[in-house]
Amino acid sequence: MTRFIAVLAACTIAIVLGVTYFLTKGRGGDLASCGASSVAGGADQIGGPFTLVDETGTEVTSAALLTKPSLIYFGYTFCPDVCPLDAARNAEAVDMLAERGIEVQPIFITIDPKRDTPEVLAEYTDFLHPKMIGLTGSEAQVKAASQAYRTYYKAQPAEAGQEDFYLVDHSTFTYLTLPETGFVEFFRREVSAEDMAEKTACFVGQS
Repeated sequence: MTRFIAVLAACTIAIVLGVTYFLTKGRGGDLASCGASSVAGGADQIGGPFTLVDETGTEVTSAALLTKPSLIYFGYTFCPDVCPLDAARNAEAVDMLAERGIEVQPIFITIDPKRDTPEVLAEYTDFLHPKMIGLTGSEAQVKAASQAYRTYYKAQPAEAGQEDFYLVDHSTFTYLTLPETGFVEFFRREVSAEDMAEKTACFVGQS
């Protein structure tokens, strides 16, 4: 009986260690050491396949696009202050990472496809960073991508006679994804470019 209990205890420890390994290292390196933010339900609850339209008007899939570390932000080009500041911060972090020999692509996904055509996105992203990729699509495509990353957005009513002038409420997280691994971390808007670059470098190094 004592031997049975010992074997059972050993098996239990092995299972616990195995689960711990999967959660911290099984997704590519010791990601836990980088101080990943807590996600309700686990990191697997965020991210997933999507199909959108790039700045050339070509339909692209997440599988074809996310082939390198990426910083993904959901916003819109008519956003008066939050989006340009967040996107500029992301672009700055990308440049800091490039100085360290780490290539990360910044991605801007619009949540306002009605106004954000491929041409509008091309002008916007080119101004922010030459490597920034702008993505739009149909209402259904944008909604699917937003739901995959658990983001929120809602257009406010336009004033009478000014149907093209309206604001869109939306969440402001930036998501870090790695090839093969998928989503690994999110950054709030108060995170500095320096801290974003440092943490991203850790995740890339451990992947």
